[in-house]
Amino acid sequence: MTEMNSLDAPGEPDAVHAPAGTIVGRRDGRTRRFLGIPFAQQPTGARRFAAPVRRGRFRQPYDASRHGPTSQRVPLFATTTVPEPSVPGDDVLNLGVVAPAADEDRGPFPVLVWIHGGAFLAGSPASPWYDGRGFARDGVVCVTVGYRLGVDGFAVLDGVPTNLGLRDLLLALDWVQENIAAFGGEPDRVTVAGQSAGGAAVLALLSSPARDGRFHRAVSLSGGFFEAGAVPGFLDELGDRLGVPATRSGFGDRTVEELQRAVLDLRDERGGDGTLVLAPFVGDDVLPVPVADGLAAHGHDVPLLLGATGDEFDSGAGSTDEGRLAGTRRTDTLFRAACPRAAAARRDAAAGTWLYSFEWPSPVLGGAAHCVDIPYFFDVLDAPGVAQALGPNPPRDLATSMHADLTAFVHGREPAWARATGAVGDPAREYGRPGGVLVADTTGVFDPVVRSGPGPGPGPGSEAAGAC
Repeated sequence: MTEMNSLDAPGEPDAVHAPAGTIVGRRDGRTRRFLGIPFAQQPTGARRFAAPVRRGRFRQPYDASRHGPTSQRVPLFATTTVPEPSVPGDDVLNLGVVAPAADEDRGPFPVLVWIHGGAFLAGSPASPWYDGRGFARDGVVCVTVGYRLGVDGFAVLDGVPTNLGLRDLLLALDWVQENIAAFGGEPDRVTVAGQSAGGAAVLALLSSPARDGRFHRAVSLSGGFFEAGAVPGFLDELGDRLGVPATRSGFGDRTVEELQRAVLDLRDERGGDGTLVLAPFVGDDVLPVPVADGLAAHGHDVPLLLGATGDEFDSGAGSTDEGRLAGTRRTDTLFRAACPRAAAARRDAAAGTWLYSFEWPSPVLGGAAHCVDIPYFFDVLDAPGVAQALGPNPPRDLATSMHADLTAFVHGREPAWARATGAVGDPAREYGRPGGVLVADTTGVFDPVVRSGPGPGPGPGSEAAGAC
């Protein structure tokens, strides 16, 4: 018998018969896992810089007992907050399904489709922080999706479809619509969610006319409006570094790993200060207009829950009350300001927009840092790497509250706090502020004065005034 490792699903074989074919995963108690299921053809050879092609029906039972290959070949940093394993192989356009055990009294279940972060350059759907066992326990089918990254997913090149990474996600959502009922999911109740670049992808998809019918609710954790595309001249510099022209054929002569490593090296040389060197492109059929404009025009029938952490990339010694009050931090400009902008763009959306702010400071990272809210949303405080990032005693009740709110939203219930419109002093749900009380409606969380204490607040016309 083959020894199990961290990429394997525990339990006994469990098969489903879906339109995609027979898929054999594992059942562990009342949790069923089906991992590494290809939803598209391998993006290799002539398909490498081409639109994703739907995977045909499996002719033989497909072994879905372990995580599939990842688009990530090189992690974003030597050490990342989220454990992000790189899995070798070419079938990177795959997804995992973690579902409740079906019985006569439960189901069909709502569905959560999770998009990982990583600056559109890295990240892994095989992270143990994204295990959907908490959702399965609470009657939700959880799907984690892999998509093309870096040059292969987001470079703008002559003769190459733009936004290939987003096109991958759209095809994955099509697969969910066609197949998720076989896993006990309800295709008419799909919530798409993501964090960081994944949260930005959620906002981009919500703003896109191409998303119609593919999902019905949306959650963005620490997302933003990152649609500027490549930094000017970046691809030419990358080609020079690799000794190839910045074209489809030139980059196609280099392996995915060579490209990813060169991108990260060049990014670091530019300062690595959080600037996105590759990102979704505006001006095609997927994103015809900037995300804020798209949110004003599309997706008004889709409820949206979004928020950010209090310190994001400004945690530690440099995160001061003065910085919060001034609104000068990267946290405010890159992440938190996107929340009221999204709410303002959707002020006429009948489905509603709700905001949250995660304020619990990790004793290890020195603040409410980027990514520390993920184990709370997934309710996986016992997952590998959590203690290293959050300390030995992360508050259990906070995970219970946050996960319950998200699960209720996925189940179709309206959040207990008031809707947001993008105005200064918008209400929000605040999680984990030291000395704070967890209440349903904390008016003024978006105002840095309220978050940090007394002092001069920003004027009503400033970007920080609406920063969540």
